Amino acid sequence: MLENFNEISTETPVDIIIRQIRNLITSGQLKSGDRLPPERKLSERLGVSRTHVRGAIRKLEFYGILKTLPQSGTVVAGMGITALEGLITDVLKLEKNDFTSLVETRVILETECAKLAAKRRTPEDIIAIEKALYAYEEQVKKGKPAVEEDLMFHLKIAEASKNAVLKSLMLIITPDIVNDFIQYKVCDEPTNHKVLREHEAIFQDIIDQNGAGAGNAMEEHLRDVIEFSQRIKF
Repeated sequence: MLENFNEISTETPVDIIIRQIRNLITSGQLKSGDRLPPERKLSERLGVSRTHVRGAIRKLEFYGILKTLPQSGTVVAGMGITALEGLITDVLKLEKNDFTSLVETRVILETECAKLAAKRRTPEDIIAIEKALYAYEEQVKKGKPAVEEDLMFHLKIAEASKNAVLKSLMLIITPDIVNDFIQYKVCDEPTNHKVLREHEAIFQDIIDQNGAGAGNAMEEHLRDVIEFSQRIKF
């Protein structure tokens, strides 16, 4: 009977602020280019410290949702991972047993992203992907969860594909899959080391402009996700 109960997680002030900003973006009340109120006014309005407001803004900047411009303040940059989290479930009214469909779709999208990235990547893309790979590696070395860094690595590959539609679809689908991975504690430390080696293989094929190799390496990398989706029971 005990296994039927789920651990209760308490939202932090930073989580709540992020959710409010995300909801304002997805509802259209905040649009790309709109400026947020100053940190001081936001903290007063929300009844939290400026440290919490600053933490939420920094996290949203990491995902490319917000950006802070010199002498202009913080503005909405676009729709990133956190802003779109859960959107696919809301739109398609997916049931839990459709998780496998999400995974299959992710494999198709990311395999194509890797192939295109290998063909179209620029020197700037290589730097961005390498930076994301290094951030993931640093978390793994510290024995810490690297979920955000993993997402960023895949996002940078999608950006290098130069296909905005593929990137947007990946942004919508991936967070729902990752949430289930976190909930069921699929990502442990040994798995992270395996993922790191797979990331390195994908990155090398992209550097070498080996489209077929990058696609195959990405498909192999996502094999664990496929197997997880097939054996999980909701």
